Amino acid sequence: MAVKLNFVPEENVVKVDEPASVSSLVHGHYGVMHKGVITLFPEEALYLMDIRNARCYDAAGNEYKFNDLAGKFPGKKQMARYFTFKDWRDRGLILRPVSEVQGKYGRNPVKKYPSSKFPAPKYAVRGLLFADDLVTVIDDEAVGKELYETYWLGQFGSYKAEQRGKLSKLDVYETLFMMNHCGLGLSNAKEKEVIKLAKKRRPDFLQMYEVFEDWRLRGYVLKTGFKFGTHFRVYFPGASPTKSGGEWVHSKHVIHVFPRSSKMLISEWARAIRVAHSVKKTFILAIPGEKKEGEAGEEKKAELDFLLYHRKKGGIETPKEDKPRFLMLSFSEEEYIGGEELAEAIVEAKEIGLELILAISDRETSVTYYRVKRFELPGSKYEYYEIEWEQP
Repeated sequence: MAVKLNFVPEENVVKVDEPASVSSLVHGHYGVMHKGVITLFPEEALYLMDIRNARCYDAAGNEYKFNDLAGKFPGKKQMARYFTFKDWRDRGLILRPVSEVQGKYGRNPVKKYPSSKFPAPKYAVRGLLFADDLVTVIDDEAVGKELYETYWLGQFGSYKAEQRGKLSKLDVYETLFMMNHCGLGLSNAKEKEVIKLAKKRRPDFLQMYEVFEDWRLRGYVLKTGFKFGTHFRVYFPGASPTKSGGEWVHSKHVIHVFPRSSKMLISEWARAIRVAHSVKKTFILAIPGEKKEGEAGEEKKAELDFLLYHRKKGGIETPKEDKPRFLMLSFSEEEYIGGEELAEAIVEAKEIGLELILAISDRETSVTYYRVKRFELPGSKYEYYEIEWEQP
């Protein structure tokens, strides 16, 4: 039997009062019941019309089609919210409005990365900066080879063929890092000039360098992530460019820097994660920069979309028996995501004690999920996140 929905224009809500329908909806964890009447949330009412052939009328007997009812609840990302809601429900899983958050759930464990200290070598070495290329060349063969083999700074000789050539090439991040920590001097530029040149090429250079330096000082090696569609590839402390057992050491992690002030098309952002996963690398998100505060000194709150319940041994999690597992932030393929928006959502999820799920509805309304996992880099003042593709 199809569910009959009652739209109440004066309250702008949808209710269900027919006993059999109420019983069915309570069992399915829909809406909020009070005195035998269920009040539905907009996505729930639309889902029932779309999937369970529910019909909607007002007290005067006027029927409301899907678009008629959806038009009564306009809002930001309305269809992205609906399609992600629908997909989660279609998987047999429960989701509820964020307004039902109660306290802190403690379901977002923090992973700890290893950490060491970079043994900064001190040299009195000079290099030449090639401004158009943002590359520094050191032509002292002995120093260049030692920098590469001992500290994995620069590229000596040719990539994966160190014997072919005797020059050491530093990218602009390594150049500035060595000027700050290893005694490198340039014969044609000061530190301020290097930064000025780099910022002309990419305005977010200092935020990029901030992340590079943060990891390098903790013993990690960061190299270009160009081949993998990200900013840096990462090698853990102890990694060496010299071949061990005849095999080249491969990175297992990549870092994408997403400053708070920047915006990126969702499809491009998701593509970078997909590329990393396709080559079996963990995608790390870095959001450098200070938090922005709202008016009157109050911190902004992210517009999270849903509380998600997941699977458990022997069935599924439900609001009556379990705590929610995740928080969902919904997007459509063609919209932009901002670093500030994402940072706020991650912080709010952290405070609530749940991991964040990014749900992206593409142009065919197929939904892809990404799970945001927080980890700690000991000694760092920043927070970083692993982004993993999630199959609910």
